[in-house]
Amino acid sequence: MAEYQTIRAGSAGAQAARIDAGLRAHMNKVYGLMSVGMLLTGAAAWGISGLATTTDPSLAAAQLGAGTYLTSFGATIYASPLKWVIMFAPLVMVFAFSAMINRLSQGAAQLFFYVYAAMMGLSLSSIFLVFTGTSIAQTFLITAIAFAGLSLYGYTTKKDLSGMGTFLMMGLIGLIVASIVNIFLASSAMAFAISTIGVLIFAGLTAYDTQSIKNDYVEHAQHADQEWLGKSAIMGALRLYLDFINMFMFLLQFMGNRQ
Repeated sequence: MAEYQTIRAGSAGAQAARIDAGLRAHMNKVYGLMSVGMLLTGAAAWGISGLATTTDPSLAAAQLGAGTYLTSFGATIYASPLKWVIMFAPLVMVFAFSAMINRLSQGAAQLFFYVYAAMMGLSLSSIFLVFTGTSIAQTFLITAIAFAGLSLYGYTTKKDLSGMGTFLMMGLIGLIVASIVNIFLASSAMAFAISTIGVLIFAGLTAYDTQSIKNDYVEHAQHADQEWLGKSAIMGALRLYLDFINMFMFLLQFMGNRQ
């Protein structure tokens, strides 16, 4: 934030106006890419869950509930060892993407992001088997409202949020480790604690990441590095996408009505 104020104060009016216009365009691109990613995730999750379940006993590979069955496709992705690959694939992909971003072209990076969003949809498709559609929609709406407010705060506040970064990242690492451990422990008390902490961490990351994306643009806009700015928008979209998805999933543990 301090860098942003310094640049604005030291720039001519025309240059400041150009940076402001560029910043708005950059943030619009970030939110636009994020929105496309969200649509891909939602469409993939809904479509895959539809292919995985049936009400026709003649097509059933396994029973899911009263009058609901898994198809052979559903049994493969939800009830075989492949489910572990599907579960952890998005985590592996996001680390790989961060490592490769400097070697990828802007077009390749954007394609990778969209493929990642679709893979995340596959990973999250099981929520349609666990929670009612109405509660999923309600939780998504509440998450969207909360995300919009937190991101707006991160964009407009004059308070420097950079000090939160280290604390939030440490909390995130601990959260990932605890979530993996609880897959095997299946502790309801631990799951509740993880969900509570998870909502708080990703709420903070939404504001922090928004301000960080803004400051990164202002810092590099002086150099007019369009290739870097394009990749920065994609990485920014990924950061906010992950904040939204994770906040949604943790809120769903509280607000979702189970089938």
